Amino acid sequence: MSEFVKCSRCRQAGEKLYLKGAKCRTAKCTLEKRPTGPGQHAKRVGTKKLSEYGKQLQEKQKVRLMYGLREAQFKRFFDIAVRSTGVTGESLLSLLERRVDNVIYRLKMAISRVQARQLVVHGHITVNGKRVKSPSFLVKEGDVISLISSTLKNSNFIETVIDKRMGMGVKVPEWLELNKKDRQGTVARLPIRSDVTAPIEEHLIVELYSK
Repeated sequence: MSEFVKCSRCRQAGEKLYLKGAKCRTAKCTLEKRPTGPGQHAKRVGTKKLSEYGKQLQEKQKVRLMYGLREAQFKRFFDIAVRSTGVTGESLLSLLERRVDNVIYRLKMAISRVQARQLVVHGHITVNGKRVKSPSFLVKEGDVISLISSTLKNSNFIETVIDKRMGMGVKVPEWLELNKKDRQGTVARLPIRSDVTAPIEEHLIVELYSK
């Protein structure tokens, strides 16, 4: 999973993908110190002129890395979005937001999506009381997402992860409800396009895969 935590990915995309959690929100962020693409002779981000195909590919890579997916995984979600009702690009973003690893991140139960994915894989997460070990599991309206009891009793985890994330001032999206006391979240409704605040031009991804 090291591919998804390298700061060079943000430099390549030309914007913060928040792959390293807390560090990305401080002056220690590599993109703040080196606003250029990766490589010794890289130009300043934004100065390189891209073709239309280049823009489409860059946008797809940006979103894929942001959510921490391999190419085959990302394409699978796109294919599901194509078959669903509604606008393809918006359906794709909704599906990506509904991944349980992303939900854990949105509910402030992890510093980053990478850490959220690890929590899921190692069996620290339950959905409606049942353990879920697949990061690609899609939540639905009414689902209750929690940490297992042994993890909640781990004071070091609570202090270094939960409390730290809670103190970042990042809001939980409106489609999720967070119970801070019990440290669990509920899916109030399915996410819509306006819930995704990251600067994403999903139409470029649709155009890329439609070639």
